[in-house]
Amino acid sequence: MKFLDNFREAIGSLLMNKMRSILTMLGIIIGIGAVIAIMTLGASMTAYITETMSGFGINNITVMMRAKTDEGPVLYMSTGGMNAYKDKDLITEEMMDGLKEEYPDEIKAFSVSEIIGNGQTEKGADYANLSLSGVNPEYITANNLTLIRGRFINDQDEAVGRRLAVVSDKLVSNIFGDENPLGQEIIIRTQNHIDNYTIVGVYEYSSGNNIMLGAVMASSSSDYDVSTDVYIPLSVAKKVMNTKGYSSFTVVTENGINSTEFSKTIESYFSKYYARNEDFGIGTFSMESTVSEITSMMSTISLAIAAIAAISLLVGGIGVMNIMIVSITERTREIGTRKALGATNGEIRMQFIVESVVICLVGGFIGIALGMALGAIGAALLGFTAKATVTSILLSVGVSSAIGVFFGFYPANKAAKMDPIDALRYE
Repeated sequence: MKFLDNFREAIGSLLMNKMRSILTMLGIIIGIGAVIAIMTLGASMTAYITETMSGFGINNITVMMRAKTDEGPVLYMSTGGMNAYKDKDLITEEMMDGLKEEYPDEIKAFSVSEIIGNGQTEKGADYANLSLSGVNPEYITANNLTLIRGRFINDQDEAVGRRLAVVSDKLVSNIFGDENPLGQEIIIRTQNHIDNYTIVGVYEYSSGNNIMLGAVMASSSSDYDVSTDVYIPLSVAKKVMNTKGYSSFTVVTENGINSTEFSKTIESYFSKYYARNEDFGIGTFSMESTVSEITSMMSTISLAIAAIAAISLLVGGIGVMNIMIVSITERTREIGTRKALGATNGEIRMQFIVESVVICLVGGFIGIALGMALGAIGAALLGFTAKATVTSILLSVGVSSAIGVFFGFYPANKAAKMDPIDALRYE
């Protein structure tokens, strides 16, 4: 009997015993459905995290001072504590300029910031919480800020030290409402600084804009009270804070540069400046390597959970084997008749293996549909975009077929080895 004949007979057998077939497939449906749902949810979460972190700049490398006794780079404060630094420990503009001159084809821009602190600005009864930072003109490139009004800080502002500010649309909404904020002055008060700044630009606020290294962000359950960043020229911030160097800066690499590898090159470059510094050195981390590590970790977790869920496939496989044994017992006389008419052991074996595989594949396809639906619902509830991976679907189809062959072989082989005379006599 040819494969297509076996396939048609298997489908006919399933339709003839619908309830039994559905109950037999249940273990396969649940197992495949659980695996697909978990893989879909894991892929959706991974894609969301990757896209979110990539928004901070996939080509960015953060360069920071680190204590030589520490295992990794962290920000250090200049006011006391075991990690306090001196001016001689800081990264200088000469060091940064030298890095750019040595690697002009690899470096696109430098992003430098000086955090002044958290504060507030007011207009009448209205107020807005903020975090005041001095930044250089290239900061906008490194941090993917979107300007919706006016302009960003430029080189002339930096050179002259103009008291200008770029604020968020949320701050504008709180303070000015529908009024045009450009050219208007605001008084900004922080813990140790009060001054007037003229607004020259407005950027679009998003939660990612305000995740700044070393900044302590004010949190509130009220959307009105949320703290947003206000950017002023770096030279102004340096005067306010009375600092001469930098504890950190960000390198934006050109497209196509391996950020992870270039991070090692940067550390090597700075090693000559800090070779005799007993307390501090330079450490780096790249967003590319961070995204890669998180993606790898999420994939591993998803696979581990999916593997646990796949245990139910074993139960499903045993159920398939059990029902195939029952089916073969019921069709013993049929098997005897076929063998008496010349059917070989191989043909009998193939007939029942195909039937087992068809049961598993139908259950697998139902499980895939169920799993994708559950995964999409779960992703929607968590606020992610559902992303079902082709790999998980193909793997599920392959696993379903393998279960059919593996658990169907024993019953099929048992049928193939039946003595035709004994089979014909079976009551």
